Amino acid sequence: MQKEDLQVFIDGATHYFNQISETPAEVQTPYLENNDVAINHEYTGIIGISGKKKGCVYFTAPETLLKQLLLVMGEYNDSKNALLDLVGEVANTISGNARRYFGSEFMISVPVVVEGETKRIKLPNKLRSYVIPVVWMNHEAALVISLE
Repeated sequence: MQKEDLQVFIDGATHYFNQISETPAEVQTPYLENNDVAINHEYTGIIGISGKKKGCVYFTAPETLLKQLLLVMGEYNDSKNALLDLVGEVANTISGNARRYFGSEFMISVPVVVEGETKRIKLPNKLRSYVIPVVWMNHEAALVISLE
């Protein structure tokens, strides 16, 4: 993955939070991680990628971040279903913005959302994933890109 490609995802994450909140998200230094164990928080939205690039993009966040985000959005329903919907929306929005950059051959799936440990994410062993730490209102989340 080229630096410019990674920047597309970084910009997508910061843009999402800037659109929702007056408090900008701080993107920390991305790093490479082995795909032995998926990085995750309490809620994760996963987007499968097919076409010219294959793999997945996922956004994972703690419950506290998602509840705060719902409040900022004027939504007071912070049920488990609302949190799952929100984490899927974040992953889908960031991936959809990346699709505009990569073109129509960057095909994205509907979000798969999970609560708890993400054993359902099967990352290719031969690849390493880029982890982009995102801090918003003192809560740390991560955007993970695992693409061939």
